[in-house]
Amino acid sequence: MAKNPPVGDGHRNGAVKGRSQTKTPSGNYVKRDADSGRFMDVKSDKKPFKGVRKEK
Repeated sequence: MAKNPPVGDGHRNGAVKGRSQTKTPSGNYVKRDADSGRFMDVKSDKKPFKGVRKEK
């Protein structure tokens, strides 16, 4: 059986559920809640969020 040790080391196994991200006109990425559609958080750098699926 596959394991992902060590437990509690701060890394995620799999994608973030219930979230998506898209790029703003300024080039920053913004995180969106999949249930309500509200924008949650904007990255200050131009890099995408880790583990969050991208919208088309």
